[in-house]
Amino acid sequence: PTFNPGRLSRLTRFVAERIDYPRARPKGTGVGIAAHFTFGGYGAHAIEVSVSDDGELSIERIVAAMDCGFAVHPNAVEAQLQGGTVDGLSTALGLEITVRDGQIVQSNFHDYPLAKIAAFPARFESHILEYDGKPTGVGEMGIPSAAPALTNAIFAATGQRIRRLPIGDQLKT
Repeated sequence: PTFNPGRLSRLTRFVAERIDYPRARPKGTGVGIAAHFTFGGYGAHAIEVSVSDDGELSIERIVAAMDCGFAVHPNAVEAQLQGGTVDGLSTALGLEITVRDGQIVQSNFHDYPLAKIAAFPARFESHILEYDGKPTGVGEMGIPSAAPALTNAIFAATGQRIRRLPIGDQLKT
């Protein structure tokens, strides 16, 4: 696939406008944006968070968008975008594989906790911006820009850069 910077720019501007990026926000809140190109398609996220004085993180709003050329099955594309976003944020927030004595410590979902629905805001928008009549890949398109948008939002809210994932309790220190 050939990268088209205009398409990525269009998508990034779209999520920024939807979340009202330039609007001043109260102390402890921030918005982060990130975008990417893969599988011939483009994905972008704008995420708004709040971080309390004691480091409690809350995702307030998510705007996710994808440009996959022509969406052959729009409902499936939207589901991919939503599921990938949840997966990417879940991984950024707390999923970690650890090795002890050459063995993986986690054995199943009881000690590899995927984020629960309560961790995600009701204000979760997903959009498909069609470009032309040529479909591109949509698999896992919602994953790559979710964590960077989240960590950019945390920086905007706190001034603290997250340099290691999962975020875990880094905001509480």
